[in-house]
Formats: sequence, structure tokens, C-alpha cells
Amino acid sequence: MSKQPNILFVLTDQQRADTIHAGGNPYIRTPVMDRLCKEGVNFTNGYTPSPVCVSARAALVTGQYPHKNGCFDNGFQCAKDRPTMMGMLSDAGYYTHGVGKMHFNPMDDLWGFDSREIQEEIGRQVAGDDYLESLHKEGFEHVHDPMGARGEMYYIPQISQLPARLHPTNWVGDRSVEFLNQRDTSKPFFLWSSFIHPHPPFAPPTPWNKLYRGPRMPLPKRPDQMEDLWTHFNRNQNRYKYRDAGLDDRMLQVMRGYYWACISFIDYQVGRMIDALEAQGELDNTLIVWSSDHGEFLGDYNCFGKRSFLDAAANVPMLARYPERFSAGVVDETPVSLIDVMPTFLGAAGVGNAGADLDGVDMAGLVGKEEKRTVYGELQVGQRGNYMAFDGDLKYIYSAGDQKEYLLDHRVDPGETRNCARNVMYAQEVKQMRSEMIGFLQGEGYTDPLDGDNWKGFETIGEPDSPDAGLLIQDAGWAVPFYDIPGYSDDVKNRP
Repeated sequence: MSKQPNILFVLTDQQRADTIHAGGNPYIRTPVMDRLCKEGVNFTNGYTPSPVCVSARAALVTGQYPHKNGCFDNGFQCAKDRPTMMGMLSDAGYYTHGVGKMHFNPMDDLWGFDSREIQEEIGRQVAGDDYLESLHKEGFEHVHDPMGARGEMYYIPQISQLPARLHPTNWVGDRSVEFLNQRDTSKPFFLWSSFIHPHPPFAPPTPWNKLYRGPRMPLPKRPDQMEDLWTHFNRNQNRYKYRDAGLDDRMLQVMRGYYWACISFIDYQVGRMIDALEAQGELDNTLIVWSSDHGEFLGDYNCFGKRSFLDAAANVPMLARYPERFSAGVVDETPVSLIDVMPTFLGAAGVGNAGADLDGVDMAGLVGKEEKRTVYGELQVGQRGNYMAFDGDLKYIYSAGDQKEYLLDHRVDPGETRNCARNVMYAQEVKQMRSEMIGFLQGEGYTDPLDGDNWKGFETIGEPDSPDAGLLIQDAGWAVPFYDIPGYSDDVKNRP
């Protein structure tokens, strides 16, 4: 066994925390995640620092909250002068390799990896995308949407156009296993296996699409006065995900089944990686962490997508297995965050924070401790800013675009069914949590949403644009045109 453990980091995209059978979901089949729960720690209060892809990943790889690294949403760039967990592990003697979706912004270098095999879900540029190049070599260049068809089909459950062996999820499994079997064994490794699914479109391959049948799927959670829990992000997302003009419960059941099928297919791939580690005698010398960048509403509260600090979108899996540092079979309710992943890896590597300015802590030191801890969340800035503080009992959310506070009391309402912020019985708790959230931002010198010791006044954001606005064409910038088919040009200038 090497002095420094190997590290396998599994990151899914848009996976809710309640998608683990051993974690309490009686419907889903996840034998590999169940094994990680049995042989390691399940942090049930795992949270994203920003519930959208790019900013969540920027916080993950820098160990810094958005207001510190500068990345608040998909359209923002992370400060490039920050050390990354891949770069620091490489400096500590690891060979660092990434497989699959990273979704960094900008994408102009390796961000600290020694090597990468690229698979990104948006765009049609084949050159430079290792997965698309391999797909075309297999004769599947005719499949224009290998991750599933977006646009009007974005949230319609669909069967993949590819066989299971060529599915993007299987490709990440293949390439990860290949790396484990061919790696340089003179160095410890850091392998980041990053899956695009279960991010929509929910497109599992056959026969995995038949694993969960619609009529047996539970319906979404729809508490009374659920729209009181919405922010402007929910209204906006429902429009551009084509889900704001009436809902079909049968379709929602199929959607949930296909979403879970995507997760089970990932679970199977990670099982292949664990089998490879066992065959090499390296399993117990490998720290395995499984998490996700954010969750997915799946129709809960009549909402879809992410960009919310309600648990459906913000609470993510956080599983850790490494007998040296994480006891087996532990369920820990301490709030943790993707911010904590980097210091956990550095701690296992024996270098601590190595002088880096990190916001998180080594999760191994939290297990079994009954200390109060608060994790935070940030999305967007200015008028669109959305902020969260969660201490394990109370969750405070502030939406600048709605000029509205939310308080969820997990002690009596763990399902987050009602907003207590305007309940006079909670006046002190609201004041306390507001002060904690604002104090956290002030302590870092961040003033964008603040006016002294209170929230800055912004004009509220109203309803989304009309149903005919561009929001409805989610893939407008990169959809495959029909310019090469005479008589079927997609040139809008020539339309009647």
C-alpha cells in the first residue's frame, strides 16, 4: 500500500440526494452506492455552494465560495489565479486524470490535470472532444444529440439513440477502467470520473429505460401553497424547460423513472471501477468520494431544473469510503458542502491546505462530532442574487429578485413544505439567520447584495417573457441546422 491513498472522485450532474436506496429511497436500485454507504459515510446534509453547473464546479475545484472565486453562474468565469485541487494533488506527487464532463469556464487549459479525456454535453465541435471522436469512428456520426435531444424535447423522457456500449455514461466507465488498469503504479492516482447524466435530457439506453416503469413511480411533492416557495428562477426555468403550459402526471412518472434509470446506469459503471480496484488489491487504499454538482426538481413544487436552494435542487449525495479515515456504516447529518471536497482530498494526501485560502474543511474531521456548522450558497449577483445559509436545523434563503426571505425549519418540516419567514413565531430565528448570512458575506468583504447590515434594495423581477420569447428554444445557440437539406433551410430570414 502506498503512503498516500489513491483518490477516485465520482461526480454526477444534477443528482438529488434522495436517489440512494440505502439512503431511504425504496424504489431506486443503487447497489454500488448502497455498498459505499455500508462501507463508508453517508453525509445526508451534503449541499452545493451554487445550484448550477459551472459555478458549482468552480467552487469545487478551488475550494472557495462564488464571491471569492468570482464565478456565480454558468456565464461567469472563475478567477484563473486560484490553485485547483487537481493542481495541488499533482504537486503532492499524484498523477491526476479526468474523464468526462468538467464544464469549466474557461476551458482553455487542463486546470491542473496531468491529462484529460473530454466529454462535454453542449456543442457539435467534434475535434477535441474525445467522446465524439470515438463515436464518429464507430459510425454514429449521424447521431446529432448523443446526450439526448434538447430544445422542445429537453424535459421529455427519451430512449438514447445509442446502444448501451456507446452511451456517454458507458464511455466514462470504459475510459475510467482503462485508466485504472493502465496507470503508472509508481505514483498514487487522482481519477475524476465525471458523468453528464442524470442531467436532462433523461435518455438512458435500452434496456435500462425499462428498469423503472411509469405506473409504479411516485408523483412529485406538491405541498399546499407551494408557489410561496418559488423564486423568479423557478418561473424562468419552468418556461424555458417547456413545462409552464400544463403538466401530465403520467409523463412526470415516466420522467422520474428515466431519471432514476440514468442514475442506476452510472451506479453500474462505478461498480466496474470498484471491481478493477479490488482486482488490483487497491480498494482499501483508495479514497472514494461520490457527489453531484446540484440536484433537480423533477416536478416537485411543480418546478423543473435547478437554480434553487430548496433541497430538491441543492441537497446532493456525499458519500465517502476509505477505511483509514471514514468508519463504515455511518450516517452523518453534519452539513457539508462541495467546498469541503478539496480539503478532504488534500488531507488524505497528507498536505492539508498547503497554504491555500480554502473555505471548506476536511470532512474526515467532522464525522461523529456534534458541533454546529453552517454551510452557505450563492447564485448570481445584483438583482438576480440568491443566497442560502443552512445550519442543519434552519435554512435561510434570500432572493434579491423577489425581495423575499424564506425560512425552512428542518426540525419540524424536513420536507420543506412551508415558508416560515413571515410567521411571527419565527421572528427571532429569521433575524438570527439573516444576520449570519450577511455577516458571512461581510466577513469576506463582499458588498454587492448589501446595504450596511441589511440587504440592498433591488427592483423585483416579474414574470418571464411571453411564451413566444427565446426562452422556449433552449438549444438556440448550438442546435444542428438543416442547411444541407435543400428546401428545409432553417434560415429565419427566408421564412414567410
